[in-house]
Amino acid sequence: MKNIYLKLIIFIAITIVSGCNLDEIENPNAPTVSSFADGASQADIQLLATGLEAIMRNDLAFHYDTVSILGREYYDLTGVDPRYTGELLKGPLDNNGFLTTRAYAAWYKVVKSANILIEAVENSAAGFTDDVKNSYYGYAKTLKAYALLMVANRQFSNGIRLDVADPDNLGPNVDYTTALAGIMDMLNEANGDLSSSSATFDFNLSSGFSGFDTPSTFSEFNRAIAARVALYQGNNSMALSLLSNSFFDINGGLYDGVAHVFGLTGNDISNAQYHVPGQSGQEFMIHDSWINDAEAGDTRVPQKSFQLTGGTSFDGLSANYQIAIYDSNTAPVYLIRNEELILIYAEANIGSNNTEAINAIDVVRNLAGLSPYAGGTTDSDLIEEVLNQRRYSLLGEGHRWIDLRRLNRLNSTYIPLDRAGDNVINAFPTPFSENIN
Repeated sequence: MKNIYLKLIIFIAITIVSGCNLDEIENPNAPTVSSFADGASQADIQLLATGLEAIMRNDLAFHYDTVSILGREYYDLTGVDPRYTGELLKGPLDNNGFLTTRAYAAWYKVVKSANILIEAVENSAAGFTDDVKNSYYGYAKTLKAYALLMVANRQFSNGIRLDVADPDNLGPNVDYTTALAGIMDMLNEANGDLSSSSATFDFNLSSGFSGFDTPSTFSEFNRAIAARVALYQGNNSMALSLLSNSFFDINGGLYDGVAHVFGLTGNDISNAQYHVPGQSGQEFMIHDSWINDAEAGDTRVPQKSFQLTGGTSFDGLSANYQIAIYDSNTAPVYLIRNEELILIYAEANIGSNNTEAINAIDVVRNLAGLSPYAGGTTDSDLIEEVLNQRRYSLLGEGHRWIDLRRLNRLNSTYIPLDRAGDNVINAFPTPFSENIN
């Protein structure tokens, strides 16, 4: 990843010199880089492709921390910034503050980088054949759709722009349902490009894409993301169909999948979501309910938590267990992995094949050291069980808040309100800079 990140630094430097603002969040839909957009060489295109993967890691912690705190998976009790225990838990969220704007800008930088790559390939002087062009298009559109899905899940009812290719003629802000439909269309278009691609990519991907680094195997990643979208759309039959063309494997490793990777050498970056166990200033604390509600013997609890001697308190909140889902500051952060796909498969079968849903649930339960599911078998019972397994399997991976919202459970029954004045928040506001554009 070091070489990719070095290329990204060059790319950002050229971008800034060309007048494209990549600092903070001032204009995430700023103009593209003309030097790349017209007559780019093969080396230019390869730099853009590897840079696109690298830039996806920027400010990841701002995304995962904010959505996880809203879902009361964990708290930031470090006391470094009181907005993490004030504004983020009480509201209203500031539409011009970093809690709203930082992750929004980061995801739109990915979208912008993908658009630059697509335009550069279209106008390249490299003499690419159509199948090579298609491999670039499939790759760029898939990562663009992924980024748009991440920001759509943040913004929810406040909507997003799907079309930002022309900074002078931005597309409309669309609602969540329209956004999901547009993202699905984008993923399907990308998958069509991948199916008409060369056998290999013309550029290198990091080890995070090991096993998914050719157009045909990258397509399995594309279909996995599409299955997630279908689940969000409430289209279970489509989700099952998409899973059959993804890397889903009910008997496979739970951590098989695609990941962001990190490093400590040169100009690479580390995983900012790693917190040193027991160290002062690292008090990112799992909500006590996650510990207290766990079934006896669930191995996910000791795997993902660290008991802090004496616990900690800040701003009227207290907790006893530090979050420990990453083992080091170079541990990968998954874009999507097989455990999520197994749980998508379980949920998508509810209502049509509850026996198969229970079989999938038991795969996850058994691997967590739990006995087979012995609860109720109504659709409602099984949704609750899948939701519970997702709570423990996908802790801190950005799902809980979204899951509760899409299953109409984003309320005080599921969201602990630990202090007077705390509230349930269902969406981030549209950034101020977008309101004036």
